[in-house]
Amino acid sequence: MIKATKQKERPKPFLFPEFCKACGRCITACPKNCITFGDTINPKSGLMPVQIDMELCNGCGLCLSACPEPYGLMPQVDNHEPIDPKTLFGEKNSTASKAVRVPDEVLPLPDMNPLIIKGTYASAIGAALAGCRHFFGYPITPSTEGAELMAKILPELNGVFVQAVSEVATVNMMYGCGGAGMRCMTFTSSPGFSLMLEGISYMIGAEVPGVFVNVMRGGPGLGNIAPEQGDIKLACRGLGHGNTYAVVLAPSTPQEMLELTMLAFQLSFKYRHPVIILADGYLGQMTGKVNLPKEMVKPGLPDWAVFGDEAHRANLICSIELSEQDLEQHNLHLMEKYDRMISTEQRADCYFCDDAEIVLVATNTPSRMAKGAVEELRRAGIRVGLFRPISLWPFPIDAFEQSISEARKIVVVEAGNGQLEDEIRLAMSKAGIMNYLPIEHIQRYGGVLPSKQAIVDQILAKEVQQ
Repeated sequence: MIKATKQKERPKPFLFPEFCKACGRCITACPKNCITFGDTINPKSGLMPVQIDMELCNGCGLCLSACPEPYGLMPQVDNHEPIDPKTLFGEKNSTASKAVRVPDEVLPLPDMNPLIIKGTYASAIGAALAGCRHFFGYPITPSTEGAELMAKILPELNGVFVQAVSEVATVNMMYGCGGAGMRCMTFTSSPGFSLMLEGISYMIGAEVPGVFVNVMRGGPGLGNIAPEQGDIKLACRGLGHGNTYAVVLAPSTPQEMLELTMLAFQLSFKYRHPVIILADGYLGQMTGKVNLPKEMVKPGLPDWAVFGDEAHRANLICSIELSEQDLEQHNLHLMEKYDRMISTEQRADCYFCDDAEIVLVATNTPSRMAKGAVEELRRAGIRVGLFRPISLWPFPIDAFEQSISEARKIVVVEAGNGQLEDEIRLAMSKAGIMNYLPIEHIQRYGGVLPSKQAIVDQILAKEVQQ
């Protein structure tokens, strides 16, 4: 038996005659046919504002949404106190005792030969295998091929592909889809990612999952379409306004593009939070060998989803807290979530770090050049190792501290102006490593990557000087 509760009456529209342009949009939107064209000229505007039969009006609000600026229609309110959207219409009734969670299913995949594919293709396949059936995006080089593949395969999986009108539209579509409990993703590149930051902040505030694959290119501005690592600061420290952080994963091979995309969906729903994958232009376009996993995911439905059915009717997705005290508590909740991410989601790969006197630090494609340099320098008798952070946020400081235990200096190799180095310095400072080793760097800019030979030459030159 459903308990009857008194709901707040929905506000009916109030007409500002001097602002009404008599465009008729509200008339078309009204399902009760209670709005008609007027027959009296307003002396302030010289136009004939519409007329509203308040007896027929049910306060649905569709006319308010239809009214263009400057708004001729506004909701009637008894006072000017802000109304919390969570309580606007009172308690939401449902015949379900509680929201229903539909668990994911893990389905076996047959053995298949390896694929030779681009990094963006590998990420798209990983998304599909992780249960992603919704894609929203706007084409931008060098990430477009991932979107193209999703456009081909999602219809075959009863999925949805939408090319949005912009990156701003993209992220807001993801907000709605993720809020409904559906797995969704986008491919973008640096300028497009910048446009998505406000929406990502909303998704973090509303605790909405979604996966963003940013194939970084040269900047600032439009820059060029060559690879760079200039978005590390943006992804790790600048995800929109407010106290916003998200797990940032940095693959270095097409194989990791697939595996980390699958992981990204898992983490996104584990924490109800966006996850960022930072690749670079070469990695997005590079062709490599990719082995498919043994299993794929058939997506379920979380109990918190605003799915539109009876079982989930009482749910609400919202990033606004009108009370300062409530917003503070919500921020504390998010900070507790960040602490859990920091303690459990650090990931790194170490190569010859156990006895390394010099530790190179690199990620994405530059880490491949650094790995080759380690092998050549080892043959020359210099004990060099490579520390490759896979999670840029949280930075894997625990593994990093262990990897530099025998070292006398750190050399950061990156295609950028020190954004990876800044993450290292900040992570060490926060970990209380105050008297840390000397840090040198090898940097290139504008889409030029550090070469293996440049790394070898700089290390050898410094060793000779010493």
